[in-house]
Amino acid sequence: MRVRVVAFGVLKDWLGGAEQGVELREGATVGELLARLGERQAELPLRGIAVSVNAEYAAASQVLMEGDEVGLLPPVSGGSSSGAESAAVVTALTWDPIDAQALVAGAKGDEDGAVVVFDGIVRNNTRGRRTLFLDYEAFEEMAAKQMSELAHQAQARFGVRQVTLVHRLGRLQVGETSVLIVVASAHRAQAFEACRWLIDTLKQTVPIWKKETFEDGSVWAAGEAFPAGLAVDSAGESDGA
Repeated sequence: MRVRVVAFGVLKDWLGGAEQGVELREGATVGELLARLGERQAELPLRGIAVSVNAEYAAASQVLMEGDEVGLLPPVSGGSSSGAESAAVVTALTWDPIDAQALVAGAKGDEDGAVVVFDGIVRNNTRGRRTLFLDYEAFEEMAAKQMSELAHQAQARFGVRQVTLVHRLGRLQVGETSVLIVVASAHRAQAFEACRWLIDTLKQTVPIWKKETFEDGSVWAAGEAFPAGLAVDSAGESDGA
């Protein structure tokens, strides 16, 4: 059978392209696919990555089917717009500049006692190297779904009324907003906690990657490790399995 492998971030560079077809035996697993790729390219950094099958996170033991799309997801750093889902949850990926002022104003309600905002902006240096610009890319279908799920989880977990979660894609200049999170709630404590949880969890689980370009070269930003159960090691085994 044949599956389509789609690589993202730094893995795209290692494989020499964004996607390729791979022939496997019937009933092969995700782990077997990773082993096959490792045989083709011995230096391919597969430890600590996550894998998706048809835009859903997958374990190493998952059996593949003819025509499956398998995503290789390096640790994330961090469609088309997914747009507003309801008045209380707004999530989007956008290639256009983020209008933070308008989104914050739109999140406020008469019943709110607090609005907490995280505005992630592009700074002019990283570890002493002058930044020229950043490029963000995403597995857009999967990222949009993950962002929506995070927003709804935050509502249920912290009891906040409204969540706005917007991430920019494409090339960003110094000073531009890369990610905006707005949480509106009757009480400030829940709003602060939800906002912190959202940005920390987004940076671990939503498949968005950042490439930094400096005066002396460019590099894919080192991502944060995937949570236990999502990462797959170079032997094709899922962490915690």
